[in-house]
Amino acid sequence: MGSLGSLNQDQDQELLIKNVCEIYNSLSTLESLKPSKDVDTLFTQLVHSCIPPSPIDVTKLSAKVQEIRSKLIRLCGEAEGHLESHFSTLLGSYEIPLDHINIFPYYTNYIKLGRLEYTILSNYIANPNPNHIAFIGSGPLPLTSVVLASNHLRTTTFHNYDINPLANALARNLVAADDDLSKRMIFHDTDIMDVTNGLSDYDIVFLAALVGMNKEEKRKVIDHLAMHMAPGSLLMLRSAFGARGFLYPIVEPSDLPGFEVLAVFHPMDEVINSVIVARKSKNKPVIVHTVIGNQGLGDLV
Repeated sequence: MGSLGSLNQDQDQELLIKNVCEIYNSLSTLESLKPSKDVDTLFTQLVHSCIPPSPIDVTKLSAKVQEIRSKLIRLCGEAEGHLESHFSTLLGSYEIPLDHINIFPYYTNYIKLGRLEYTILSNYIANPNPNHIAFIGSGPLPLTSVVLASNHLRTTTFHNYDINPLANALARNLVAADDDLSKRMIFHDTDIMDVTNGLSDYDIVFLAALVGMNKEEKRKVIDHLAMHMAPGSLLMLRSAFGARGFLYPIVEPSDLPGFEVLAVFHPMDEVINSVIVARKSKNKPVIVHTVIGNQGLGDLV
């Protein structure tokens, strides 16, 4: 029975890889990755292919598939940027943009991810009302900051960093009509690699999934944060697990020298990103909690 199960697993993996490669080939021939029927259909197929739990280790596939995965992550990043810009522009046309935020098709995923990240954070943060949080790679639609600031951390100031001034202009416009959030959401047109002393001001730093599109780029950012964040402050990273590694870069605990990894959480629902929380080292040993699926979150909290 074991060998039959293994055979089925291999066939499932081969089918998954075939589907992903075919979708990549279709995406790479499109003239534009801006929202359109073709783009939406292909990315929906891709997400549906990659969401089901899978034992696949995408980092150990053939060199050819690894190259396709690397290119696919960049296409996903480009398409996500276009999608967020499109909806941020649309929302910005309303008098009070945040009243209409649920027109963004993945808004409920951000509600779930925000609740998950806040639940994990609350286990490790010394101050339940941190003064300053940085979000690196906030983009034109900074929904993590909006959700956390609105629902969970109602007195915290969020410093949103994005290298693209246009993305920040769109994001600023979203919160401008909100008396509270417009005071607590600050936007910096800055490459985080140019920020040194300022990083020590933050109790928590969030690193978006697509800041650093591959392991080398991401390690550079993580090493920079390790050098300049305050000892004892927390780093929240987005990663991916299983087949979801075709969509986003994978961060392993071993990619975080200078940090103590506290918890790793792999959702098994429509929330795609894994979450890692780590503490800037004070050179104390630490136990890492790894949780797969929502049923295990109670063990952590």
